[in-house]
Amino acid sequence: MLTLSPRHQTVIAIAAMVIMALTRSHHVAGLNWLPDATTALFFLAGVLLAPVWWVAVLLGEAVLIDWVAITWGGVSDFCVTPGYAALAIAYPVLWVAGRWFARGVGDGAAGLGRLLFAVLAGGVVAEVIASGSFYFLGGRFAEPTLAEFGARLIAYGPYSIQSLLLYVGAAVLAYVALKTVSSQHAGQPKA
Repeated sequence: MLTLSPRHQTVIAIAAMVIMALTRSHHVAGLNWLPDATTALFFLAGVLLAPVWWVAVLLGEAVLIDWVAITWGGVSDFCVTPGYAALAIAYPVLWVAGRWFARGVGDGAAGLGRLLFAVLAGGVVAEVIASGSFYFLGGRFAEPTLAEFGARLIAYGPYSIQSLLLYVGAAVLAYVALKTVSSQHAGQPKA
């Protein structure tokens, strides 16, 4: 398991919050070409930020960003329905998936397999919760059915999973690069 000092966890959390602000608030930050990193940030928070209270901090930030975007940024409130509250379940599912991965993290193919399983399982469950709550509880569809929900999930779900994989993959590459540089410096004689 990765063990990070509280100081390092705080630095990582601040970086995550900045990334969320830049990618979640497309209309506020103007970075329309970046996909929303929120789901990946909750997963990575599970891997790197042990205290569960970070989940509440990140949830609060997500809600604040949405509120600012709707109130002052001119973003539509179409997605803010009674189903929006289920994000308080969907995002922590990703954190739990990240914690599960972190407890058994390993190098090599087994570690990558565990990572891929954790990302996909957490991502799919979170997507079903978030999309399902919007579809069935949001009041935007006159007569919701499981068949129509399944079709919508198949149509729109892959984008969400793709964004999750993109950001987690980038984080893995950054981790490998940092670990490589760190091990190279550790092997050098001290002056």
